[in-house]
Amino acid sequence: MSTLKVNTIRHTGASSDAVTLASDGTCTVKATNKSNRNLVINGAMLVNQRATQATSTGYNSIDRFAFYHLNVDEAPTYAQSDVASGTTPYELGFRKCLRVMNGNQTSGAGAADNITVDYRFEAQDIANSGWNYTSASSYITLSFWIKSSVAQDFKLQLKSEDGTEKAYPMSTGALSANTWTKITKTIPGHADLQFDNNNAKGFNIHWFAFLGTDLTASVTDNAWINYSGSSKVNDCTSTWYTTNDATLDITGVQLEVGDTATDFEHRSYGDELARCQRYYYKNVSSANYTTFSIVAAYSTSNGYGMVNFPVPLRDDGDGISFGYSALGDFRVLINGTSTTPTEMNLDDRGSVYGGQLFVKSASGYTAGQAGWLRSHSTSAYLTWDAEV
Repeated sequence: MSTLKVNTIRHTGASSDAVTLASDGTCTVKATNKSNRNLVINGAMLVNQRATQATSTGYNSIDRFAFYHLNVDEAPTYAQSDVASGTTPYELGFRKCLRVMNGNQTSGAGAADNITVDYRFEAQDIANSGWNYTSASSYITLSFWIKSSVAQDFKLQLKSEDGTEKAYPMSTGALSANTWTKITKTIPGHADLQFDNNNAKGFNIHWFAFLGTDLTASVTDNAWINYSGSSKVNDCTSTWYTTNDATLDITGVQLEVGDTATDFEHRSYGDELARCQRYYYKNVSSANYTTFSIVAAYSTSNGYGMVNFPVPLRDDGDGISFGYSALGDFRVLINGTSTTPTEMNLDDRGSVYGGQLFVKSASGYTAGQAGWLRSHSTSAYLTWDAEV
């Protein structure tokens, strides 16, 4: 029997070792097919519980991605869009993308204008990722596909939230019009970075479709700097912003520990949906008379119900925002009497595992009896929002 004794194994064209062997017989392998390596949820833009498209700011369309605009003449549209067949991302398994469609900015590129796509991480997800973020020799790698209908470069930024806020400005480089381009950025740690081990916002990726000069300055790309709201990145090219109905598409967003961008970690729709439901859960009526909750009458007009979440939410109590389609979309049936709710709220006695509903009607309840809250429309829904 023969024994091959080496310290490391490296391809002739590689710049780093694929296998490192220790004197105790263990080894470290740089594998490209490890599961759960992508820290981004819904990076393939599969899940859109809220809506297919929207023009409002905040979390409003594709799950886990927030959208912001300020001082625009016409609001942009934020949407889930299809990746065209025959393109490289399509051939790599991507079917959906995030699309920002610019409005008509008739007054031109103003100094305070802003259109931004934002992804937020819980601090604990970075703290427990395995990245030695205070070491300049330890890395994370961001990769994504991007396409613009206008040829230009775009700015982006990483931003830490805990301790001294730090920013890492970057640029995509010049993009050709209507051409998908893969962007890869390898980012070192820094001694001033801090990520608390909690569920609060700790880290962000910002893609800037446009920032006016009130928000930009001369900064060093690809280096950590102290964050400043008036010098987020270098000045932004305004061509896209001043082109009516220009589009910007993004998909395949991956953030992983290490100095190499591995192949995108494709996860099933069900897996991505469950991960998204930690932050936002939408219970949608599939037909009339869909039951949402069992309701126990406390008086002739007040009742309480319980809803169990499919996965534990990120937060509970005051950290959850409750919503519904319209009161007229629901009926409460107790003791043979069907009534329309006049008020529905999330009671503060819920938890990350379930929410207690307060359901009020003008009358019709019988104290001590139970019934159920059900849909009276196919458009009925309840929502629980615990976004970062």
